[in-house]
Amino acid sequence: MKKEDCFELGVISRTHGLNGEVIFNLDVDSPSNYEEMDTVFMEEQGQLVPLFIESISANKNRFIVALEDIETVEEAEKLKGAKLYLPLEVLPELEEGQFYYHDIIDYTIIDQNLGELGHVATIYANTNSQDLLAMKYKGKEVLIPMAEDIVIRANHETKTMEVNLPEGLLDIYLED
Repeated sequence: MKKEDCFELGVISRTHGLNGEVIFNLDVDSPSNYEEMDTVFMEEQGQLVPLFIESISANKNRFIVALEDIETVEEAEKLKGAKLYLPLEVLPELEEGQFYYHDIIDYTIIDQNLGELGHVATIYANTNSQDLLAMKYKGKEVLIPMAEDIVIRANHETKTMEVNLPEGLLDIYLED
């Protein structure tokens, strides 16, 4: 399994209990879609390594997970902070105009009033308040809140992202 054929599901945040269980924190909209997983991949030394799930118990976006061959707190502790991946083909289908963050990287950002601005450079997910879309604009990184009234839609055919930026947002980043 190659990393480019996968999406980042979440992270192993900590251990749980004394028998080697861990907590998966998932960075997904619908954690319930992943309650029946039996395998997940972890990045180790640049390679994706399968982790086989013995049991999984969901609690919102956190899962308590027992993994095959992990039986002690010490073994589980070594997994803390590991990023988790699944193959792209397991992603649920989206409705028109919806998007997964990994899909929109390099999309052209077009503001309803200002026109073409730049390209999606990255997405900062799970920041303290909300997710942010980052683009380069006139040599500066501009962060755009991923709010429904700001990020209007993605057009996958034209690889564009339509936005309606709040008045003055770009000016804040251009001030010296």
